[in-house]
Amino acid sequence: MDAESLKGHLDLLLLATLEARRAHGYAIAEMLRQQSHGTFDLPEGTLYPALHRLEHAGLLTSKWSDESGRRRRVYQLTAKGHRQLSSKQQEWRQFAQAVQAVIGS
Repeated sequence: MDAESLKGHLDLLLLATLEARRAHGYAIAEMLRQQSHGTFDLPEGTLYPALHRLEHAGLLTSKWSDESGRRRRVYQLTAKGHRQLSSKQQEWRQFAQAVQAVIGS
């Protein structure tokens, strides 16, 4: 999928990926890739700036972890992030229904 198609939806995808559990950047990218059957294969230059932006906005928090003998930054949703995810999911459903109404099945 090209970057233009992803614009405006990246935050929703990242927040949804982190809804169930905390994860480090590579794991987030891998979950997105697997869940989308390869459609969302985010380069580091897209993923990490977005994670940092979401953290700066208070939607994510992060901390260093030494799991598996490697030092990694692990991200998780904040309460504000959960609220934002819920709002973005509702917006997406309304948008998808409207597009579907126009283009048909």
